Amino acid sequence: MKTVYERSKGLQSNPMHYCPGCSHGTIHKLIAEALVELDVLGDTIGVAPVGCAVFAYNYFNCDITEAAHGRPPAVATGIKRVFPGKIVFTYQGDGDLAAIGTSEIIHAAHRGEKITTIFVNNATYGMTGGQLAPTTLVNQVATTAPGGRDESSYGKPIKMCELLATIDGARFIERVAVDTPTNIRKAKKAIINAFKCQINRIGFSMVEVLSSCPTNLKLSPVDSLKWLQKNMIPYYPLGNFRKPAEVMG
Repeated sequence: MKTVYERSKGLQSNPMHYCPGCSHGTIHKLIAEALVELDVLGDTIGVAPVGCAVFAYNYFNCDITEAAHGRPPAVATGIKRVFPGKIVFTYQGDGDLAAIGTSEIIHAAHRGEKITTIFVNNATYGMTGGQLAPTTLVNQVATTAPGGRDESSYGKPIKMCELLATIDGARFIERVAVDTPTNIRKAKKAIINAFKCQINRIGFSMVEVLSSCPTNLKLSPVDSLKWLQKNMIPYYPLGNFRKPAEVMG
């Protein structure tokens, strides 16, 4: 029988704990494939915080360390400075990166730390019960905003790509989505380029991935992707916000 698909060597064989329809599994696969194709898997160290990705060490076939909530950029900075030849990445959700860890990511980018961040934006606190996050859309219902996000009280959702793209040390910044096969292919290309930015020692790189959370949206996996397309992409436009000439592809 012909083999038509094999699990990436960048992933372990452990069953994932994510909810049915969650996009984290797809994003894990893209990262793993990128590390294998760039031939850096054996030299890679990942940093995972509190949140849905807390068990990342069970899934990636490379070294993974844990960080306190919001602190992966600081931990990754320390690792990269001690082991400058390693490829170091953080895997962070929006509650982690855009809330408690906002200062960490901004200053890591400002310093031009040669690390790569994969930022999963599903517009909610996924693991802890669907509370309002900095990325929750206006009028989107959350457990801490049952009437929907009120702009007059909470302001508009924060756009991290647009914010970090204004910082000189941030050299590669791109927003992608994993809602369609075409966008998944584009997401993988962006992740590869972000790692290339680090491999070539150019500076800080981040890929924001728009993702779905069927459990907290209370939608089916298919409908949650349609919700992402209808609501998230118009507010969080896809595309590259900063790309140095040294990174090709």
